[in-house]
Amino acid sequence: MDTELRNSILLQKLSNYLNNYSDFITADMVEKISKDYDLDTNTSYQILLSQALDLDRELEHDLREIVKPLDINKYTNNPYYKNTKLDNVTHNDWQFQLLKYQPYEAFVYNDLVVKNGKVYPQIGYFYTEYFYPAILQNGREWMLITPNEIETMNEPINNAHGNVVTYGLGLGYFAYMASNKPNVNSVTIVEMDKNVIDLFNKYILPQFPHKEKIIIINANALEYAKDNSDNIDYVFADIWHDPSDAIDIYCQLRQSEKPNIQYDYWIEKTIKYYLGQTN
Repeated sequence: MDTELRNSILLQKLSNYLNNYSDFITADMVEKISKDYDLDTNTSYQILLSQALDLDRELEHDLREIVKPLDINKYTNNPYYKNTKLDNVTHNDWQFQLLKYQPYEAFVYNDLVVKNGKVYPQIGYFYTEYFYPAILQNGREWMLITPNEIETMNEPINNAHGNVVTYGLGLGYFAYMASNKPNVNSVTIVEMDKNVIDLFNKYILPQFPHKEKIIIINANALEYAKDNSDNIDYVFADIWHDPSDAIDIYCQLRQSEKPNIQYDYWIEKTIKYYLGQTN
């Protein structure tokens, strides 16, 4: 199959499944396949998912590099997840809610991988229920701490050093993790939404072990990026929800890069794929 066609079919089928049928596969279905055919759980799950997606032989084979069970302890033992309590958050039209993934519910857990032009989305699932904190605005999921949030920020957190600037606040996950690092002197958060800042200052920042490192600036990230570069060692940008609204902002921020500053961008591999930059 042509690579471009293969990528298009795969992404379309997975997108439809994740948006509409992500919890279609149940524990009973997996157990039955495993028992009937003497298969391990993950192989049984992949067979069921392949059937649900109606994949051909080539794409069915590729599922091995796309779908995997995740260790729930890796995420429940995350420092932010364990130590930050959000259940008292109610601020204007923002409300806290504890959401969950069902056993075997599929979700994107990391930035996609591209090999030889072929795209491999990273899809995970848990064997048991997984609860995650979320802040909703007027009932709409807005800020979440999911495995995707944790995995896609591992590299930026590892890279953060010196005087850090981050564009976008969310629930403060990146700022929390970066400020805990001994080699990080300060974390300046540039956030445009005053309501988000007020929520963060009242409920979340007091729980930071190193709140003295945190500086919050109420400003437009694009404007801030143009005019500020002094005493900055590292910048991380996370001011989009997904690739559909990321491309234009990402390109503008790239044009504002300054020498001698290290930059990272949330889900950059996915953004580059949609920009046609697969190398």
